[in-house]
Amino acid sequence: MPRMLDVSDAVRAEIGDEEADRLLAGENAPGSYDCTSCRTPGDSEQERTSTVLFIGDETAVLAFAHAGCLPSQVVQVTEEQLQGAVRSIGGTGGDFAGAATQAVPEQAVLGVTSGLVLIEGELHPALVVEPTSPIVRPGTIGAGDDFLPLLIEQGYMPVTELASVPPVLHGWSVLLAVGQLHAVLQPGLNGGQPVAWWQAHQPLQVTDSWRAAANKHQQVLMFAAPVGSIGRQPREDLLREALDRAAANGKLVAAALPLAGT
Repeated sequence: MPRMLDVSDAVRAEIGDEEADRLLAGENAPGSYDCTSCRTPGDSEQERTSTVLFIGDETAVLAFAHAGCLPSQVVQVTEEQLQGAVRSIGGTGGDFAGAATQAVPEQAVLGVTSGLVLIEGELHPALVVEPTSPIVRPGTIGAGDDFLPLLIEQGYMPVTELASVPPVLHGWSVLLAVGQLHAVLQPGLNGGQPVAWWQAHQPLQVTDSWRAAANKHQQVLMFAAPVGSIGRQPREDLLREALDRAAANGKLVAAALPLAGT
């Protein structure tokens, strides 16, 4: 039976017309699968399903997602992330969104909180990113936390107080689709298509006011701090206090990221 698959032009270009046609005909596509985004079961015979191609330096893995969770797309990841993901799923094209979207090292997971931040008398949509453990440079061993230096090298600016809107970091963007937060994208290698720097395991709901502010400004402010600097704050006023504290302690970087999606 033909599967209810979506194969984007980008995925088709990578896997070839012959393989894409086989998938659409149901020859190579699984019936049931674990969604690579929300990690719950799906059935390509019963519901629309996206093909998502993860490409490393030497390896590519085709995964499947509910069409409501992710569109069919190509996602560039490091070979180390991809190989770790394949090992964790026993070599099948199932659930490896976590491994494909975590920062280095693999065990460090990025916690993301959304909220509105008042700057210069105006509310701005913000994302606050804090890892669950220290992040060191790839290839280094030992203690230390290079999270902020790594982001500064990417163009993020140190913030000592939240007095003005940080400059726009071109090439990065925030993917908002159907009113939900899907990913933070960074530039691809050698000018290639954007890569998911962080991707939600399942799309995150944002408030109507946050989405309205994002659509108004067409950008989102991203603040990042080392583990233990912000914490999970239940209210926006407490989140702001934590941001001010991190900034005063020299533990905050920020950038304005253009909005991708609606």
